[in-house]
Amino acid sequence: MRERLLAAEQVVGFVWREGVLHVLDQRRLPGEQVWQACHSVSAVAAVLAEGALLGAAARLICSGYALVLGARQRVDEGADWRAGLQVDRDALCAAGLPPQEGERLLARMQQRLAVMKPGAQALAVLEDEARGAHQRDREANLAMAQLGVELIRGFQGNLQNLVSFGCAGALAGGGIGTALGVVRAAQLEGLLERCYLGESRPSLEGAHLAAWELQREGIAAALSADAALAHVMKERGITWAVVGAERIAANGDVLAVIGTYQLAVAAMHHGVRLMVVAPSALIDLQQESGEEGFHDLGHGPLAYSPHERIKGVDEVAPRYDVTPGDLVDFLVTERGVIERPDAAKLTQLMCRKRLH
Repeated sequence: MRERLLAAEQVVGFVWREGVLHVLDQRRLPGEQVWQACHSVSAVAAVLAEGALLGAAARLICSGYALVLGARQRVDEGADWRAGLQVDRDALCAAGLPPQEGERLLARMQQRLAVMKPGAQALAVLEDEARGAHQRDREANLAMAQLGVELIRGFQGNLQNLVSFGCAGALAGGGIGTALGVVRAAQLEGLLERCYLGESRPSLEGAHLAAWELQREGIAAALSADAALAHVMKERGITWAVVGAERIAANGDVLAVIGTYQLAVAAMHHGVRLMVVAPSALIDLQQESGEEGFHDLGHGPLAYSPHERIKGVDEVAPRYDVTPGDLVDFLVTERGVIERPDAAKLTQLMCRKRLH
């Protein structure tokens, strides 16, 4: 499956080539493919701040490459590049990288420098760490795609209709995708009849990005208004709802793109299994529940302005919602699959002694 997924891959959201980060501007999709060449931290920060790059994993990986760009520029200028790592991290967080993720990124970079072998080039070590983070994300997505499609096959081995929401695909990370990675695997295994997508307002990730990804790979997809997804489940014989996540609390609550919660409620009512596909790095055991809120994520940039506001009418436009853990049938991570995730099961999954 791994080789087949890699062979079928047609979509990438960014490329690190010859010391330059090239980013596909997601605001221009699906109409045209425009690549931005980023030679500096400020250029990457602008991409984040302007909403040209959505997806938590993609933004984190690109931030790793940005730290390499910043260190290289300071070396060329004869400045203190080690102290500059913190400055650049702060700039990326100000542009939209969650502070917690920024701290972890910086810590990994500094840890690699601390164990650097004598004679090694610091810039090469930093670049190797950034490349490694990119590859680890891809490997995790490949593992999740395999586990997810095995779940689908285990319950029903014939052609099935799936539904997904947001864009948890290749554009949202280092390639392959989480939820859409499972959809891709189902297509390769001959299990997919069609994938139904919600528009995913207000950012329209489903309509503009997920639909474009699936179309590029020749996967049968249909787009639905968000408000019609419950009707689609009832009328089209949907068997699985497959979604991604931004963060997962210790009790299994899932923070995801706005609209995931109502999709989960509709899935429960119609007997559609809900599969959340997310890397274990998104599990936050310090966050007891989603009710506490995931404040460090903020609201993030919007890639699109879907409508004009009506003067004098207040607008409620959250970017994320929280799906209670008891609505999740399966959580698929690169470490394994959890049925009905709860605090005990997530703690066991994240145990440092666990082999994975």
